[in-house]
Amino acid sequence: MRNITRRDLMLKTSIGVAGAMLPNTLGLATQAEPVSSAKAMNVLFLIVDDLRPQLGCFGHGQMVTPNIDKLASTSVIFRRNYCQQAVCSPSRTSLLTGRRPDTTKVFDLVKFFRTTMPDVVTLPQQFKNHGYFTQAVGKVFHEDLNDPASWSVPADFDTSVEEFEQYQSLESYRQEAERLRQVPSHGLVYGPAFEASDAPDSNYLDGRIASEAIRRLRIQGAKKLDKPFFLAVGFHKPHLPFVAPKKYWDLYDPDKIELPKYHEKPKDAPDLAMTNFEELRHYYGVPWDDSPLSQSLSRQLIHGYYAGVSFVDAQIGDVIDALKQEGLADNTIIVLCVDHGWHLGDHGLWCKHTNFEHATRVPLVIHVPGMVPGRSDGLTENIDIYPTLCELAGLPTSNLLEGTSLVPLMRDPKRTWKRASFSQYPRAADIMGYSMRTAKYRYTRWVRRDDLTVVAEELYDYLADPDETTNWISSPKYKEVLPSLRTKSAAGWRSAKPHV
Repeated sequence: MRNITRRDLMLKTSIGVAGAMLPNTLGLATQAEPVSSAKAMNVLFLIVDDLRPQLGCFGHGQMVTPNIDKLASTSVIFRRNYCQQAVCSPSRTSLLTGRRPDTTKVFDLVKFFRTTMPDVVTLPQQFKNHGYFTQAVGKVFHEDLNDPASWSVPADFDTSVEEFEQYQSLESYRQEAERLRQVPSHGLVYGPAFEASDAPDSNYLDGRIASEAIRRLRIQGAKKLDKPFFLAVGFHKPHLPFVAPKKYWDLYDPDKIELPKYHEKPKDAPDLAMTNFEELRHYYGVPWDDSPLSQSLSRQLIHGYYAGVSFVDAQIGDVIDALKQEGLADNTIIVLCVDHGWHLGDHGLWCKHTNFEHATRVPLVIHVPGMVPGRSDGLTENIDIYPTLCELAGLPTSNLLEGTSLVPLMRDPKRTWKRASFSQYPRAADIMGYSMRTAKYRYTRWVRRDDLTVVAEELYDYLADPDETTNWISSPKYKEVLPSLRTKSAAGWRSAKPHV
């Protein structure tokens, strides 16, 4: 075993004793009760950026993810799980506070939830307040929006990496991209959208995040600390740029990379439903204007995305292996969750920033030692993670949480569950798109925020049209079902809760 360093001792001494009483403004039990590690379950909270549920354990074989698939084989997996807004900070804020975007008022990458909800108790903070040693490595909250109150020790974000520092080679591309940065009409330009190099995993940010998480687990195992831990580990890939060691690119035959079979705007879909995927267009080599991407570039991007997924899968495997090696696996809940999905050319779209299925549907895997593995097709949401982990760990929750504990569904994955899941996405300053996903349909209404006037609607039928090729909102065929969907959408998430 590695030697314990001075930094390790600082982590040890910073654990301290359980904190004092906090203002009980949100109905949470706030006495930080000392908990023995022998009596409480640890939590390893893994969160990944931009990951589609295109995994073997979700019934798809395109991406090589043996470690996630292995974890899923001993877990309960939720195959129809949805985020609350398909962009990083609003989604992570919702997940980690247990409140929906309309409550947090966080709809962009700039606003910090403490400015709108200063006294809210976050998921890790609730564990901290009840005697857990909470710590974060990597991207958990969004960059530059960390929440010190959530952690027992300062979060090791390691996310302030300059865009160009993520690349291991291609110096000429970086120089050209830097030159283009100076051209105002071209907009902000980063490096190339993808890169394969012979560099080791440790040269990349996610490799360093995995190494630091492993170091923390070794401290936990070696020190036999008298507190249970909540360790959050946030991985960046497969987020842009698609940079990963070449060995992960080599897992895929580029000639066999499949392009989406449907790559057009859905028929009769409103313009509000679409984006120009500017996030991708910032990268060198991608057309800056509104033109579509070529098939060759699309295939390269998909290849790069897949390589990034396999790369992060390897890091997840290393962290879980360390958990086992340190003798911690039998007493640790493992959660693998994702902030939002990602378009790979479907609908002619890339990135996220929509209310479509590929942007809002995300993997969720929860492993509890001793619990029978299973698969649920019930409708679930990221906002359910907060109350679920609290119930699994025996912690109280607030009645102000806006999700539902999934523990009953974990015990019986076939049981009837939520009648709908809810996502939303803003357009400009005055329009919000509210999207409701039922077992069969997705109904989306675009409304003016000031008076809730509906300015556009969408309806997709996943049994008849699983690729969302047509907006059926004006079809006479759906005349009878529409009033019910409109009523359910207006009633919102409270009316769709399961009977437990």
